[in-house]
Amino acid sequence: MTPSRVAAIDCGTNSIRLLVADVDAAGNLTELDRRMEVVRLGQGVDRTGELAPEALARTLAATRQYAAAIEAAGAQRVRFVATSATRDARNRDEFFDGVRAALGVGVEVITGAEEAQLSFRGATGAVAEAHAGPFLVVDLGGGSTELVLGTGSVDASVSMDVGSVRMTERHLHSDPPSAAEIAAARADVRAHLDDAARAVPLAKTATLVGLAGSITTVTAHALGLPEYRRERVNQAELPVQAVLDSCAALVEAPRAERAAMGFLHPGRVDVIAAGALVWSEVITRVVADVAAAGGSLTSVVTSEHDILDGIALSMA
Repeated sequence: MTPSRVAAIDCGTNSIRLLVADVDAAGNLTELDRRMEVVRLGQGVDRTGELAPEALARTLAATRQYAAAIEAAGAQRVRFVATSATRDARNRDEFFDGVRAALGVGVEVITGAEEAQLSFRGATGAVAEAHAGPFLVVDLGGGSTELVLGTGSVDASVSMDVGSVRMTERHLHSDPPSAAEIAAARADVRAHLDDAARAVPLAKTATLVGLAGSITTVTAHALGLPEYRRERVNQAELPVQAVLDSCAALVEAPRAERAAMGFLHPGRVDVIAAGALVWSEVITRVVADVAAAGGSLTSVVTSEHDILDGIALSMA
């Protein structure tokens, strides 16, 4: 059977991403085009409850660029998925109309649970070949962070309203962040993790898998990469302490120092401190819960395969 050529778009709080791929009936995915633009759609949403006009303009401009790429590739099916920022915005219909005009398909605003399912499916395919389950997949976005536990399928999941953009706007206002700001952000994340742990048994984690831009950036830092290299970051397994050290360095670095890091996308310079802070808190909590149950978690795995792959596979 001839593979289907599909186009998946994931529009989050900070970035909009495209994957064009061929997917066969057995669920094998052949990547043809993968790209990302930082558009900061969620700019100010936590404070105003609305999508800012300039954020809408940036996002719809990127959508029109993606539409041209999709047409050139000859994709037969397109799925546009929007997550945290759009779920929270009162004026999202304006965004929906703009996307439909550009792409000819509607926007699917998915729930945190749906986001978790798609992220888990996209992330665990390759990871499962080299690591044992249960897997705790952590998808750390701009507005929300999903925690998904399972082996062959999802056993439990939860979506927390913490992310790199949301935590930056809520807490980290100084350059570099002050000790008081960092403490407040950590307390906020820990409170959400307390709630999350009631829904997802973190202690059952055998392999901790991190996804999305904040986590891949932390991984690039821990690997000492002079520039971002996707093939080095994907499937990287690093000691817990090395990852926590990189998180701390990114939280504490002044903006100018972050901007000079060759592996760090310019669109993440302002929010990576918060993203690294959230990731460090998640790792610390999971390691502690595993240890309390008599286990040991000594490493962290990063995957470049994520919700985009899950969206593409859903169209097979």
